[in-house]
Amino acid sequence: MADETDWTPPEGSWASSAARRRNMQAIRSRDTKPEHLIRRLVHAQGLRYRVAARPLPELRRTADLVFRPAKVAVFVDGCYWHGCPEHYVAPRTNPGYWSDKVARNVARDRDTDKRLTEAGWLVLRFWEHEPSDACSHKIVQAVTSRRHPRSTPTPPS
Repeated sequence: MADETDWTPPEGSWASSAARRRNMQAIRSRDTKPEHLIRRLVHAQGLRYRVAARPLPELRRTADLVFRPAKVAVFVDGCYWHGCPEHYVAPRTNPGYWSDKVARNVARDRDTDKRLTEAGWLVLRFWEHEPSDACSHKIVQAVTSRRHPRSTPTPPS
């Protein structure tokens, strides 16, 4: 394998250096610490789910947790990559590229929400900075209520 110091980015690449390339490749798209915490808490409440699964097979997008019978899709969004209004800071290096990428991610998130909602799914989105116990509580409530909706009494005839 060639020495990484000899590596040069292709023209127009987002990787401005070998170090930047290594850093960007190390960013996880799944199994992040906030996801792990939430999954562990939800699992402890007795709920079972799919991890990094497509709620709709025809839609090439995955949710972090998918509860198929209840039709609940959970996303734990990173503050940087999904443009958190509290924590997103525009990058100093190559700001045009990265800001556009984050804007595309946000637009894709809204489109995903719309498509899943139209298909009868409940979409729950949480920011990575939100307390895991609060997130897991909301998830458990939503899944439980969708699995066992309150039965409405039938009026006497």
